[in-house]
Amino acid sequence: MNTLKIENVSLVYSNGYQTLSAINLEISNGIFGLLGPNGSGKSSLMKTIVGLQKPTEGHLHFNGSDLVKNPLSIQKHLGFLPQYFGVYPKVSAYNLLNHLAKLKGIHDKKQRKNQIMNLLEKVNLTEFKTKEVHTFSGGMKQRFGVAQALLGEPKIVIVDEPTAGLDPEERNRFNALLSNISEDIIIILSTHLVEDVRNLCSQMAIIKKGVIVSQDSPSHFIKQLKGKLWRKAIEKEELPKLESQHNVISKQLIEKIMQITVYADSCPKGFTSVNPSLEHVYFKHL
Repeated sequence: MNTLKIENVSLVYSNGYQTLSAINLEISNGIFGLLGPNGSGKSSLMKTIVGLQKPTEGHLHFNGSDLVKNPLSIQKHLGFLPQYFGVYPKVSAYNLLNHLAKLKGIHDKKQRKNQIMNLLEKVNLTEFKTKEVHTFSGGMKQRFGVAQALLGEPKIVIVDEPTAGLDPEERNRFNALLSNISEDIIIILSTHLVEDVRNLCSQMAIIKKGVIVSQDSPSHFIKQLKGKLWRKAIEKEELPKLESQHNVISKQLIEKIMQITVYADSCPKGFTSVNPSLEHVYFKHL
């Protein structure tokens, strides 16, 4: 079992801007969702975990090793899948993985070949191994990205906004792949997309302005909102008055009609009950 411990981590830049404040998390095998809007501190936290920047305060440990003193203790076990995986040269999937494997220190030719073929099979790209990666569809590129992230048998993989731009079928295929590989390693899913966290994560945290505002399982988050959410269709001009009277956590157009959802212990007049979703959880905490 792999364990990442983040204890009271804060990060203040040289210009005085504080991007992380007293972060405390403990993450073990499986997919952990770090959910927050753009600019919330997700990227700063990921860079701090992998040793690209040192925290101003606090401690990070991976499987007992001090990451502040020895960032290599996580970097040699790290895989990374960015939102957009670089610029693809005109080279085949196999050859590009072979090149990346050499960069990751897999020097034995037979070992490289076995690992690459196993990974291509795992991500369902074996039949496309001689095809140039730049010709792949968005979903195929993301699956290729998973293969390169898994080179060298990492113990922790960081995934940044993985399903942005994928169609529903590709997203489902990609999510199934991530779920299958998460049993023996830590996957940190950094995203602002609630749907990805709902589909994949057994544990999650919501980050806002560099602060972890809440941490729990998605199912428990949703359970806490049961019987506390109420919806009403309104005219747009009613919104300011209702926002002053109620805790409005979301508003959306459904078939061109404005629908607001409020958080309250009992049903306000004219409202009806709503079954909570993880999206409601997200809006409530933000």
